[in-house]
Amino acid sequence: MTTASRFVIAGGGLAAAKLAQALRANDFDGTVTLVCAEELLPYERPPLSKECLLGKKTPEDAIVEPSQWYRDHHIEVLLGTTVTGVDRATKTIALPDGTTITYDKLALAMGSRPRRLPIPGSDAAGVYTLRNAEDSLALLEMFGTATRLVVIGAGWIGLEVTAAARNAGLEVTVLEALPMPLQTALGPEMGAVFADLHREHGVDLRCDTKVAAITTAEGRATGVRLADDTLIPADAVLVAVGARPNIELAVDAGLATGDGVLVDESLATSDPDIVAVGDIADQQHPILERRIRVEHWANALNQPEVAAATMLGKPAVYDRLPYFFTDQYDLGMEYTGYVAPKQAARVVVRGDLGKREFVAFWLDSANRVLAGMNVNVWDAGDRIKEIIHGGEAVDPDRLADTSLPL
Repeated sequence: MTTASRFVIAGGGLAAAKLAQALRANDFDGTVTLVCAEELLPYERPPLSKECLLGKKTPEDAIVEPSQWYRDHHIEVLLGTTVTGVDRATKTIALPDGTTITYDKLALAMGSRPRRLPIPGSDAAGVYTLRNAEDSLALLEMFGTATRLVVIGAGWIGLEVTAAARNAGLEVTVLEALPMPLQTALGPEMGAVFADLHREHGVDLRCDTKVAAITTAEGRATGVRLADDTLIPADAVLVAVGARPNIELAVDAGLATGDGVLVDESLATSDPDIVAVGDIADQQHPILERRIRVEHWANALNQPEVAAATMLGKPAVYDRLPYFFTDQYDLGMEYTGYVAPKQAARVVVRGDLGKREFVAFWLDSANRVLAGMNVNVWDAGDRIKEIIHGGEAVDPDRLADTSLPL
């Protein structure tokens, strides 16, 4: 057990709040300080592209704990404040006003930010990204005034915003550089399911396209010009081409970094007094036996329990399989497992693909299940996890046979 008395958490998202919870749940009675860049208390991000854009929730509804909880648990919360530097020699963090805070243990939960497109017009008014509560509210306001939206990027955020925009009555054109939406995440076969879904709901989905510029007039976006000079008029443009982990603080502090901040199975960085969680954590995964960095809600929810134990000097290992979910129109989906980018995998479908009520499995060359995705089927999640954890070869034909229990 650690005898440290002052813990600092740099970051204000779900991971930061869950880490504060976990420290107190583990009977840590020292000082805990959260340094949050936003003015809003830590909140969950999935509703920002789902319920909030449908008008069913507000960002405040997604707050993890109310302010009273932090007061009751004697946790100092600095809102609207960013950590500008980490001095590992003196074990201090620097704040924008020039003050410093000393730490015994430090957690980095800095999250990620949207990727920008290096094209003309990308900084014009009427060009949106989605990462935080302010972005979500701006999009919702735009839904009430615009009639035509162009979405650049057919990943999770792009498609979820598209579904919400169609629900609000906007005409939506989605532009994707790859042959299918979600191809990097799901491959072409399952990407086609989402392509059909959106086209059935009136979306003009254009794949294999290259964007040359966002057209403007008087500083405001008026549409998108493709590389072949096709012009697509729009009142607003959403750029949804992925995210970058906020690792600059770790890099400047001399921590080991790669695709993110390198952490071991216990989420410790190259400095034993610093852990990293959430989007920035490039973890050595004990089950997958490789490094992975996952930008999904489940990591932010579940990693903090392990990170808190590590900060307290207790043995802990983060071994959960990656998990994410989406809701688009009448399609609900959960995905569990991991298929490496460009990894060859056979897709086996169990159920009715046409009705979009099925479970898809990704199998390696030895017929071991790497991942499973249940679409509008809600009793398969636990069994999918068991099959993946079992690591045994399966019979693809029996796996697809719905007359046999999964």
